[in-house]
Amino acid sequence: MDLHAHLDARYRKLFGYRAGYLPRERAGLDAWQQDFRATLSAAACAPSDAVARLGVLIETRPLIRMYVSQMIDQVPDAQKVVHSTPELLQALEQIVVSAPLYNQDPAKRNAFPMSSLFAYMMMTPAGEALFRNEEFNRAIKDVLQQWCRYLDSPASSHVLNEGPFGWLSDFAYQDMKLWEFEFDRTKPHWGFASYNDYFHREIKPQARPISAPDNPKVIVSPNDGNLVTIARDIKPQDKFWLKGEPFSLVDMLDRSEHWERFVGGYVFQSFLSGANYHRWHAPIDGTVREARVVDGLMFSDAESAGFDPNAGVLSEGYDATVNTRGLVFIESDDRAIGIVCVVPIGITEISSVRICVKAGDRLKKGAELGYFSYGGSSLAIVFQKSAIDHFTVPPPPPLPVVDPSSGPPLLVNAQIALAR
Repeated sequence: MDLHAHLDARYRKLFGYRAGYLPRERAGLDAWQQDFRATLSAAACAPSDAVARLGVLIETRPLIRMYVSQMIDQVPDAQKVVHSTPELLQALEQIVVSAPLYNQDPAKRNAFPMSSLFAYMMMTPAGEALFRNEEFNRAIKDVLQQWCRYLDSPASSHVLNEGPFGWLSDFAYQDMKLWEFEFDRTKPHWGFASYNDYFHREIKPQARPISAPDNPKVIVSPNDGNLVTIARDIKPQDKFWLKGEPFSLVDMLDRSEHWERFVGGYVFQSFLSGANYHRWHAPIDGTVREARVVDGLMFSDAESAGFDPNAGVLSEGYDATVNTRGLVFIESDDRAIGIVCVVPIGITEISSVRICVKAGDRLKKGAELGYFSYGGSSLAIVFQKSAIDHFTVPPPPPLPVVDPSSGPPLLVNAQIALAR
């Protein structure tokens, strides 16, 4: 495999590409990187707190410093956007005070600037090791959270306009199906206070009616997206980097006191693109037994799976096991259903999995559980062995699956299964 074919294959596996937030053609990524490099200020500026801490970490941890240096060196010259650690820090500093522009051309669309910055670095042997290093990962998460604070601020709302590169343009209105959401055209930025406010915008209730609200046997989708896989007979521990169903209950559920109840059960996993509604809702009636966020990785993929045609499915299972994710355990009054766990999974730019329920809350099917801030993502529902009589959605696409967005579409609050 020549270099270009190798890079193309790796690029198509990146989550940002699969989510539709990176250019559909790698040439579009290269063009963005060159434009981005041209905008980097030649004058040094004081870094923000999170970027400064990352710089100190790189400087004071020999292993991390080695990986960063090797990662930058291992990127082919034609694809280099930064040539040194100071340039990498400078690039991150520029990103955390910017909001992504919209582009109606999928071949050029780039709304994941940090993924674009890291794209080729993640493909290198040193990059694979670096993005799995816990200390480096924590520092990158701090940078992402600082960026999230900017995207939560009114300063980020300047991209919410009706111009050709605005998220409220005529093309974006159709592309993002904005007619389904709550907004007010008479207000500045249509009433959205920030980029993130736009991103996790509220949907109109009539756009996502709750299936059979009075029938507890009808289980509904907690999210919009596309079905990737339905895994059955889940084991306590699986080697998720091998072929097959790459789920490991103990790791996915972070050794919760409830994990043993799911042995032999099901994982129903879906994929959210950037254009999907990014709030999640309760799939059943019940009581919240546990609700928390598990810190994990962000910029890592299942490359140890190799150039497997099932890499899209393997990556989804890998992400569910090692990435930052929420765990919301809901127990039904119906003993056959038992306890269900909703697992929203943050990937790449998505540094915020925000849960808005707590242990002890009584929920009706369709109640909001939380939301993602910014970006595409994934979501899994874990069921006990006794819970499902049958799934009522079309089956996921047969293997091999290259594009997880090709699976059957799902709508939040719509029926996906019948309980026993």
